Amino acid sequence: MEPEPNTLPLSSTASETGMAHTETQPLHNEAALVRHEAHQVHIHTDGACSGNPGPGGWGALLQFGPHEKNISGFATQTTNNRMEMLAAIHALEALKRPCSVIINTDSAYVKNGITQWLPAWKARGWRKKDGKPVLNSELWQRLDAVCLKHQVEWRWVKGHAGNQGNEIADQLAREAIQSGQSGAMAPDPAG
Repeated sequence: MEPEPNTLPLSSTASETGMAHTETQPLHNEAALVRHEAHQVHIHTDGACSGNPGPGGWGALLQFGPHEKNISGFATQTTNNRMEMLAAIHALEALKRPCSVIINTDSAYVKNGITQWLPAWKARGWRKKDGKPVLNSELWQRLDAVCLKHQVEWRWVKGHAGNQGNEIADQLAREAIQSGQSGAMAPDPAG
């Protein structure tokens, strides 16, 4: 089934808080990959924490052609790294079909973790070189699983440096903290 032209390929269950659950299958042939490439989504993610640890928020701006969608979430007690990861996870989970995705993040932790460190962590049973458990392993596993459903390119951007997508994601994350603390947004259970 081909997507409707000029619509953001988001799950119909995606809510404004990013609590989306999708069921897509990985691509297995070249014809599917060609169709997959035509559905390129640009995602800008950011996480924020008021204290670290402390109350936190995550935000993501998803762009597909002329269409945009903002999603965000809140956690009562978390770390900045967890919020950075959840922004990427929820953004990818919001997509309702396999897509070619460019994720822009200002988190070297997320970019390096998913692109460089993850294979070794998996090979060592989710342990670091020193034998200690990988922090946030449940989120790394979730991010790894959702990445397998899409063709994902990770790009690091400098935070708070005028990148419009990053500034929007940062604003969404900070607003999520305020909304969550005021009771207007329910906490993300994975926070």
